[in-house]
Parts: sequence; C-alpha cells; structure tokens
Amino acid sequence: MKSFLKNNFPVLTLYLALVSVALYYAGTYGKVAVHSYINNYVGNPFWDTFFFYMTYLGDGLVLPFLFLGILFYNLRTGIYATISFFTATIITSILKYKFYDDVDRPSHVFDWTIHKPLHYVEGTDLHIHNSFPSGHSTQVFAIFMCLIFTSTKQSYKILFFLLALISGFSRVYLSQHWLIDITAGSLIGTGSSLIYYYVFIGRDRFTRINKPLLKLKKNVANT
Repeated sequence: MKSFLKNNFPVLTLYLALVSVALYYAGTYGKVAVHSYINNYVGNPFWDTFFFYMTYLGDGLVLPFLFLGILFYNLRTGIYATISFFTATIITSILKYKFYDDVDRPSHVFDWTIHKPLHYVEGTDLHIHNSFPSGHSTQVFAIFMCLIFTSTKQSYKILFFLLALISGFSRVYLSQHWLIDITAGSLIGTGSSLIYYYVFIGRDRFTRINKPLLKLKKNVANT
C-alpha cells in the first residue's frame, strides 16, 4: 500500500485536485454557467481539430486496438485493464440508462430549453440525451489509470494521465457532456482501476502472466 501511494502520489494528487476544482465550480456556479464559460473558447481551428480527434481515445472504434496493444505489451496488464474497463462501463451504463436517463446533454439544453447559442466543432455528431455520467470519460480513465498504476516511470504516468484528461475534457469542449458528467465518469473509471489493481497486481499476483503475450506463447511452446 505504501509503495503504491509513493509511486502514484504525484498523479493521484493532481487528479484529486482537479476533481475538487471541477466539483467546486459545478456546485458553485451550476453546470450551465460552467459550460457556457468553457464554450467561449471553442472556435480556434487548432483546438477544435485537436479535441475532435482526441475524443476518439474513448471511442469503441479505437479501444480494441488499444487493448490489443496493451495485451501484447503485458498480458497481466491487458487483462487488468480489460476487466477494469468492462466493470466501469457496466456501472456507467446502468447509471446512464436506468437512473439518469432524463439528463439532457448541453446542445439540447442550450438549443431547446434556455435558447442560448453554443459554438460547435464542425463534424461533431451531437447527442441529446443520457448525459450523466460520461461513457467516454469512464472508459478512458478505466484504461489509462491501469496503465498509470502499472508503469514504473513517472514520465509515462504523466503522459497517460494527460491523455485521459484531454480525452475526457474533449467531451465538454465538443458539447457532448457537462463538466460534472466527465468528472463522475473519471471517478468511476479510476475507482474500477483501483479495485482491480489489488486483484491483479497487489501483492504481486499472477506473476506467470506478467510478461508480453508473445513471450508467454514462446514459453508455452518450449514446455
């Protein structure tokens, strides 16, 4: 436990600080005011393109290739990330479609309820319902937090965290979600990765598969 906290203290501290800031602003000013403020920055060609493509890190078309890459790099980490992903996704889906199915997305609220125009990124396929929590944020944090917890280099941990953060924030930038949606999604994904860390990695479990997939196949063939 101590070694885990020591190795991941910088990233976890930064993450909790950002969650606290997001919850403060969402609770103090409301999700509509916060979204309206962030939306003022939409329209820059560079950032529009950047966030348009970065959002695909949490998309179903990209994730299979990401999982495949992790499995080939390390089988134990791949299984860990996969189970974390599916658990977090199931939890978010239940919340999104069972308990919070009446929560509308920013574009629908701004266009049809408060009648205030938003800046949109061209080419974005906007959704209108089932906003809370964010599925993309849940999925990307469920995977990348696993990579963070299993990485030995702080530079990799920071890189993975930035990728998860940027992909999650892209959902707000594109007006697909509210800030509170991506915050909740990230908490679900992070929580899932923490739980399964102690199932698969804690106390150095499953050491036989703690190696690249191809090396495991070679070992099996040699025996």
